[in-house]
Amino acid sequence: MKIDVATLFPGMFDEVLGSSILGRARGKGILDAGLYDIRDFSSDRHRTVDDRPYGGGPGMLLRPEPVVACVETILAERGPGHVVLLTPGGRTFTQAVAREFAQMDHLVLVCGRYEGFDARIRQVLRPDELSIGPYVLSGGEIAAMSVIDAVVRLLPGALGDAESAALESYTDGDDLEAPQWTRPPVWRGLAVPEALTSGDHARIARWRSEEARKRTESRRRADADQGDA
Repeated sequence: MKIDVATLFPGMFDEVLGSSILGRARGKGILDAGLYDIRDFSSDRHRTVDDRPYGGGPGMLLRPEPVVACVETILAERGPGHVVLLTPGGRTFTQAVAREFAQMDHLVLVCGRYEGFDARIRQVLRPDELSIGPYVLSGGEIAAMSVIDAVVRLLPGALGDAESAALESYTDGDDLEAPQWTRPPVWRGLAVPEALTSGDHARIARWRSEEARKRTESRRRADADQGDA
């Protein structure tokens, strides 16, 4: 799978793309990642990419020329792709969206900065717009890293254990994953649940399903209480 990122800070991605699951996926040819610096597509010697908004207001906006030129270059060099703007106003990124993206051949992630994008960027590129949550970040880079990580781990061969992705939280509908334990069997007086040490696989599956349901319901109640506060 090809994933390209248009950003003002390509250096932020070096460690993330070179480490752990993403690094191994690149090494095995599962992930073909590219980084493009939007400033390289500016037309002036100062490499300007932003300007004040018409009509006034705080902050600066990303200008359309360098952003669109960057994305159009990516598509010309790397082939057709699904263009995504990382922006607080986009649809919420979920595990279902990660699965949707994992079926694609090429993603182009465009990272916002400052007060956002000139509206003509959307008019020309007609991108998907994505938010990783109801909060504001300094830019789209961390959001793009989250998308890349969530998508790549779903690609065949990316994880060492083929069952790992299938058993994680949010894989089966919206349920969280059940709590898990490892050795030692007793630590500081806290013991691993007997069901998990029983060796009865059917019983273990039932226990995990029930605990996942309880955990999910508890989280939903806490989220609802927070929303009412």
